[in-house]
Amino acid sequence: MHTTSFKMKTIASLVLAFFVTITLFSCNGNKSAQQGNYKTDLTFKPGEEQKIAEAFLSIKDSTRILLKQGTYKFDNLSIAQVNHIMIQGEGHDKTILDFKEQSQGGEGIRVTDVKDFVIDGMTIRDSKGDLLKINKSRNVTITNLHAVWSKADSTSGGYAIYPVMCKNVLIENCYTEGSSDAGIYVGQTDSAVVRKCKAAKNVAGCEIENTSNAQVYDNEFYNNTAGFLVFDLPDLSKKGGHVKAYNNYIHDNNFRNFAKAGSFGTSWGVGNASPGSGIIILAASDIEIYNNRIINNNSSSITIASGFAVDEKAGEKINNNYFPISKNINIHSNTIEMGPAFPEAAYEHRIGKILVAVEQQLNASDPARKTKRIPFIMYDGISSNILTKGTGANPDSICIKQPGDNLFVNADFLNISNPKNWKPNTDITPYICK
Repeated sequence: MHTTSFKMKTIASLVLAFFVTITLFSCNGNKSAQQGNYKTDLTFKPGEEQKIAEAFLSIKDSTRILLKQGTYKFDNLSIAQVNHIMIQGEGHDKTILDFKEQSQGGEGIRVTDVKDFVIDGMTIRDSKGDLLKINKSRNVTITNLHAVWSKADSTSGGYAIYPVMCKNVLIENCYTEGSSDAGIYVGQTDSAVVRKCKAAKNVAGCEIENTSNAQVYDNEFYNNTAGFLVFDLPDLSKKGGHVKAYNNYIHDNNFRNFAKAGSFGTSWGVGNASPGSGIIILAASDIEIYNNRIINNNSSSITIASGFAVDEKAGEKINNNYFPISKNINIHSNTIEMGPAFPEAAYEHRIGKILVAVEQQLNASDPARKTKRIPFIMYDGISSNILTKGTGANPDSICIKQPGDNLFVNADFLNISNPKNWKPNTDITPYICK
């Protein structure tokens, strides 16, 4: 491990995170001041859905729309190319936007190219596609929002809260449920905070994908297939990195994987997440996971994987925005516990079956393990040596500082298809922080 380099990167990332937080607060944090600072105030009540849809389409700069208490039924709503907008309800339990009868449009609410956008205090539910998609926007605040599907199955839309290709995003005090991909998804975005949110009964509770300078803290992700994911995927507009996840409660994520076939179920999709996954890091760099409670995620508490784990041709996709090997991963000071057995759904899942096989192979090769569970941290063992022909024991700076027994397994994915050569091992020595 390049200790000096890693320390410098850590210091740099802390400084960067500080400035990111200051920027976000300056852009998004003073909501009470914003509320009284709109040139136009529009107020609507249930029964005025047509007027509301027209108001969204014709909205001008510096407008606040207040939706009074009650249930509204919409086909879809859209806002584009304006500045300084607030959409406000009277509380998630009072203002309900229902998209169940949606007949057209890919989203319930679509926001495109808006600067200084706030949505606050309502429930949105049951769209055919994503519930709230915010695209190519800047200084975005999503707060006190519930975004849910009544059924958690493949008929649900992919993303409940979905800012993509944005800058300066704050998601706080939100709840998501039933997404067939991710409840909270931040994609191809620079500078994001997700805090004090809850996500349950989604395939992924929260995903940070190809997003840089993100902080995820004080959240609860539970009863999903996988709690929290940090991904970089190929063929996208930007590279992610510098993501911190801390002070989260990530527990009991053993729900079946109900990702849709097609876009969500391909080799790169969240369909790869095994039921029972707490945290998954895939092809991501400069990630710090610390001070989290990661409890009863019964297939893998933390997974560190490369793009090769899901696509043997990942090396052909390398460019300025994508590198398939996870690197500069720092995992420390978490509280981790695991239940006594894999969830039943894992035995029917492709990656779940591999995790089961890892546990069985370890216990068969080492009688001292007897009936121990799979170790808390599962590393696929695919390093940049595969690309450089190097031989370093830890060339990608995986740094682990965790107390406890049965902590780590290098699952040796490169040899998993050849049982005679497949030798997962629990030697954490090269990966202990120095």
